[in-house]
Parts: sequence; C-alpha cells; structure tokens
Amino acid sequence: MKGRFTGLIVVLLIASMALAACGSAPAEAPAEEVAAEAPAEEAAAEEAVATEAPAEEAAADEVADANALPRNETLYFNGQQWGPVVGWNPYSGSNNNGMAISQSDNARVTMFETPYLYNMLDGQQYPLLADGAWSWNEEMTEITFKLKAAAKWSDGTPVTAEDVAYTWATHVKYETPTGAGNKDYIDTIEAVDAQTVVVKAKLDENGKAVNPLIVAAYLSTNYVIQKAWTEALEARSGGDATQLLADTAEDVVYSGPYTRFFADDTKVVLVRDDNYWGQDSSMWGKLPTARYLAHTIFKDNAAGTTALQAGEVDVSQQFNSNVQDLWLKQDLPISTYLPDAPYGIGASLPTAFFNLKSPGLDQLAVRKAIAIAVDYPTIIANAMTNQSATFDQVPRSLMNPTAGEQAMYDQAAVTDLQWAGNDLEGAKKLLDDAGIVDSDGDGWREYDGKKLSYVATCPNGWSDWQAAIEVVAAAGKEIGIDITTNYPEWSVYQTVVTKSDAPLPEGYDIFMMWSDGAGPTQPWGRVRKMLSSEFVGMASNWNGNWGQYSNPQADELIAAIPSETDPAKLKEIYTELVKIYLTDVPSFTLMYRPQSFHTVNESVWTNFPYDGDGTVPPVPPLNLTDGWSIAGLYNVTLVQ
Repeated sequence: MKGRFTGLIVVLLIASMALAACGSAPAEAPAEEVAAEAPAEEAAAEEAVATEAPAEEAAADEVADANALPRNETLYFNGQQWGPVVGWNPYSGSNNNGMAISQSDNARVTMFETPYLYNMLDGQQYPLLADGAWSWNEEMTEITFKLKAAAKWSDGTPVTAEDVAYTWATHVKYETPTGAGNKDYIDTIEAVDAQTVVVKAKLDENGKAVNPLIVAAYLSTNYVIQKAWTEALEARSGGDATQLLADTAEDVVYSGPYTRFFADDTKVVLVRDDNYWGQDSSMWGKLPTARYLAHTIFKDNAAGTTALQAGEVDVSQQFNSNVQDLWLKQDLPISTYLPDAPYGIGASLPTAFFNLKSPGLDQLAVRKAIAIAVDYPTIIANAMTNQSATFDQVPRSLMNPTAGEQAMYDQAAVTDLQWAGNDLEGAKKLLDDAGIVDSDGDGWREYDGKKLSYVATCPNGWSDWQAAIEVVAAAGKEIGIDITTNYPEWSVYQTVVTKSDAPLPEGYDIFMMWSDGAGPTQPWGRVRKMLSSEFVGMASNWNGNWGQYSNPQADELIAAIPSETDPAKLKEIYTELVKIYLTDVPSFTLMYRPQSFHTVNESVWTNFPYDGDGTVPPVPPLNLTDGWSIAGLYNVTLVQ
C-alpha cells in the first residue's frame, strides 16, 4: 500500500519496557467526557467563558515565529482542533483544547498524564506515571498502585501520591465533571507514602464495591494534577467552583512531554519539553521525535483534506471522503491503519434514537419497521465511503466490530433477531400485521387515527450523519411513513437532546447520537449507555439512552455485570441484553465508525502505526496522542 515503503519499522520498546499490564477486569471512563466524542468540527464548550487565546510563549532555543516552524521538526495534525483554544485547565471540561486535553477512555496525554495508558488493541492498561501494575485487595474494595520515582512535574518537583489524592479531593470538592462522574463509585483516594496510592471504592449494603469497573477505569482516564499548582488555582479562585473551572490556567504545571507554545484562531502549537521525565529508562528511554506538534485550524473537512493531499498535514483525524483515492488514484504517499476497507478499527456506533414519546413510536411495529427498512449498504457506501464494516460482515448487536467484543455474546442465539437492512417487504408486513395501514389512500399509514409523520434530525454540517439521516427518511417513504429531515446547528442540537428531564420538542422524533467507543469498561459501558434507565430524567445527560427507554430487566442485567467475574456468566448476560435490544428496538445503529480516523501522509515523516507493523505492545490508530497511541510519537522518523 502506498506510503509504507519508506524506512524500517522501529520496534518501540527495549526489553526493559515490556511493561506488565494489569490482569484485572477492564474498567470504565467517567460519564462526563462522552461529549468529547462528538465530531470535533462541531464541538463547542458549553460552559466556556470567552477569553483571549493564549499568546505565544517565548522559550529558550525555540523559533520565534510559530508560522515558520522547521518542517523537519514539526508533526502537523488536523481534525482534533476546531476553533480557538479556550483554556489549559485540566479540571475543566470546557477548554476546547483538542491537542492537549481530553479525559476519556483513551485519555490525551501530550501535556497532562494519567497513571496508566489504555490500549484499545489489547484491552490492557500500561503504566505511565505508575510503576508496574495496579492490584485489588482480596475483597476487591481497594486498588493499590505505586508511582515511578522518576516521574517529575515540569517545574522539576516529583509527582507524588499526595498529588493523586489531592487531585481527586479537588474534583469532589468543586463538583467538577470528573468528580460528578465518579463520586458514586470512588470513596477516597489516599496517599500511603510518597509513591503509594490507595483508591477506595464506594461500597454497597453487602460491603462490595458498587462498581469495580469504574474504579479501575479512573486510573487510565483521569489526569494527575499537581497539588501545589491546584492550591494556587484555589487561592486565586477564592474557593469558588465556577471561577476555578473558568480559569484559563495559562500557568499550569504539567508532567507530559509537550507544553503550549502558541495558540490563536489559526493554529495551535505544542513544543517538546526536553526535560521531560519520560526519557528515563523506567519509561520511554528517550524523548518523542518531533519537537513541535502543530494543528492548523481548518474551516471544514474539505480544507483539511486539501492540506493532507499537499503534505501540509502528517496525521489526519478527520473523515476524508473516499480516502482510498488518495493513494489509488492520486498516487500520494498516504495510508490508513488498515490497507483495505474499512481502513480503520471500528469502535463506536453512531445510532438513531427513537423519541419513545412521539405518537406511534411507542409501537414496536413502527420502530422495527423503520429500522429494518433502512438501506444500510447505501449509508456505508455513501455516507461513510466504505469506511465502515457492513452489517452483513458484522451483524448488529450492542458490540463494536472488534474481535474481543464480538466474542462476548452468543451470536448464534440472536441470529433470528438481527437485520442487515433493505427489508421493505418485511417492514410492510410488520405494519400490516399490527393494523397500521393507509386507510384513507393518501399513501401514508395511520396509527390511532393520525398519519405517521416524523422528523429525523442530526446536527448541521456533520455530512456523514446528514447523509445517513437522509437514507432513514427515504426508507420511511418506501413503507408509508412520512419522515422529513431537519439539521439544526450543534449549539442548539446538544442543548435539546442532552436534557432528559424534559420531553423532546417537535422535530426530534428520530435523532442521531454517538455511542461509547473502545475503552476499559467496554462493552459494559456502551450497553449501559444504550439501555440503562438511570439516565432518564437527568437535567444534563451526555451519556446515552437519549430516547428515554426503560426496562427493569435490562437495568438488572446491566447492574450485575461490573461485579461478575465468570466469563461464561458474563456471556449469558450480554447475550440476553442483545436480545432485549434487538427485540425492543429503542434505537438502531446506522454504521460502525472508527474510534478516531487515522490517515497519515508520509512525505516528511514515516513509521506511523499500522496493522501488523510489529510493535510490541501494538500501537493503536489514535493519532499518536491518546492512550497507548502516544507510543507512536517515539517511533516516527523523518523520511530519508
């Protein structure tokens, strides 16, 4: 494949870096960061306080002009930063800082660091700030881990257990998104000594951890923040939570390999910290190759694709339509993680949710008829330009199309419930058998005396989602259900669909939202957010179940998973949940989507991760910034 002919593949780690991954059950990311999975070009900081973008920081031995960075020292990105940076505050969820801050299942660790790094390819958590694997006590109520002696803050002081404990205490005290998302599962985080941390789980009435998955996930999801800097932040915020979260934190102390160099409304640049502790032999053993990580702020995907074609972008995290044409037709040194369709690792499930309160959509026959009539091959071919597995290749369930998740339910047990789409006759029969027919001859079916008429909605500008919604509308017309489309701006859309304590307004009968991708609690986290009634009635719901489905049996099964350790029993539970989902059809997935798009141009840099490249552990296609993907920054080399 074009773009993989230059250079030898560098094996990432020397023998001393064969880090032991924890052997425990996978864990979950806190709920607050799901919003970060929204397509980045429309992401908006809902709580942001308007501020000037941080200005360029002069640093010794650095270039003076951020617009004249040396090309052989700069790795250029697109698709992660849309609009100017708001701030650099790791406590806030409103920084709009795509290159430096994202606390999610695969946390962004360019500037701030987590104790562990999640690897979506093998499901393991590898030590970063931590020294070795973490462990549960015998009762599975406490997790203990140690910090590396070499780990240092950017001011040269050690990263300590007290920093870890104070970070958690601050999240709880000021009710940050991380605190709110985890306080029901984590009781305390304590420093036993300078390098030993104990995370104590919240316990249920039987003395067992309420949710051990979420407790373990905290370790690879959330940053460790310096206590001394946090105290300074508290002092200038006067102990006010709103002010603390709104602080732009331009003086923030960090532990990662890069820091802010320049940011305005045209680009963001991070510069390598050559004193980074991670060059110690206990971690990477060297500095990352590129001195600068730069991200031009493009107006849209088309502009980003043009820059990728021109070699002005090295790593592209955006949807590039018909990406294969870049090497097959244009003969460019461009490639994707997989050489053939779907070109990336499918991890998330963009899904159409039904508003179960809309007249007629409380009827299973109507919901299922729409779902089985949709032409999914057209969505995948056109909206995704084949950058998705088909539902013939990976039959629908609640799982992503990776081998690990597909093995977690009994596929044979649900075959008769699955559908690949385009079943117009089956959809018509369902409706006819339910007595939902066109009684007045106008071409549209009625239920309870009213024409079945719905609006299908997704955010404006999200071209692949809009194309998918148009196919849904077309399917409705084929079976006698009038479905029109509506595309509000994301700023409006997100305020509507995330308010689960109020009925959805007119125009939101069928609407698209994302699902969890790959992460340390999956597939439990995704199943929970697709089906759990715990999200019904929430004033701010960024998690899931936006159609407000409620099923006590599903709730009971979901609640049983985190404490279940028997693989056979887990498989039974997941299979039953898939049966419920495919039977009740509260929503339906339209496509499989990569966790991140990962397309690289090897005009300047080479040795990017790709499937089968031989790195150990394997480096996932998450743009060299997220979770274990950061390991790729130590592999890239200049094209000779």
